[in-house]
Amino acid sequence: MLKTNRDRIPKISVIGEISSPKVRSAYTVGHDGVPRVSAGMGGIAYNVRVGDPAFGWVGDHIEPGVSIKNSDETSNGALNLFSCAGNRAIVVSGEAKGSEGTVTGKHGGIEHVLVDFPPEILERLAIGDKIQVRSWGQGLQIDGFPGIRLMNLDPNLLEKMGLSVEGDKLTVPVAAIVPAELMGSGIGSAAAERGDYDITTQDPEVLKAHSLTGLRFGDIVAILDRASFFGRQYRKGAIEIGVIVHSNSDISGHGPGVTTLLTSLGGEIIPVVDPKANLARYLGIREV
Repeated sequence: MLKTNRDRIPKISVIGEISSPKVRSAYTVGHDGVPRVSAGMGGIAYNVRVGDPAFGWVGDHIEPGVSIKNSDETSNGALNLFSCAGNRAIVVSGEAKGSEGTVTGKHGGIEHVLVDFPPEILERLAIGDKIQVRSWGQGLQIDGFPGIRLMNLDPNLLEKMGLSVEGDKLTVPVAAIVPAELMGSGIGSAAAERGDYDITTQDPEVLKAHSLTGLRFGDIVAILDRASFFGRQYRKGAIEIGVIVHSNSDISGHGPGVTTLLTSLGGEIIPVVDPKANLARYLGIREV
């Protein structure tokens, strides 16, 4: 078992409410010049969950499960910053009060936190219901690996991801490996502890060549030659491990979103392909 500083990381509450979808324009124009009317971010996705495909939906940037946010910018900054994949989320208002779900990722830009609930709970939720997250994980470290930085990762989830130590390296099971040149929207962000950034999907042949067309929400992926120690950057030999948090997009420079979980600059992380490397399985949410 990996030794970490988990016992020294405080658990604190952050809260948000189920966010209504918002529409500024009826149409979005895709990379192919085609205008489309399609569902997007926010609200409650009744039939889209962690473990489902990230491609093929009639929509754009679809967020699985429940999307929560605060109207106050600073409060929402805390919600997005401190929430970590794997954190417990508890409904504290509305008909489903007392029900528990799980944080599965974070979306940048609009800055939603994404929470999975069982289908029977989704039916009882409503836009505006408040959900409190027991945030725990920012500042997590693995003893003996100062060259690896962790973020957005609940310590309990870390222990379920099948990581192993091989000498001075850490092997991490991943569902897919993404080349650096495919990363788009979100590059250059000042901190990877908030939000995500996108795998661009405008070249279908490249996606097929790297076995990315079968990506699912919750898949753990490795991104080569990308680092997120202090902001997202290109760095030869670096590596980043993240989780797929939202669906594909028809907009140029966009695609399935990745929330960062681990990153290293000097090759300390070795990705090992495992098609079952998915949050749904690690967290016992559903079979995938």
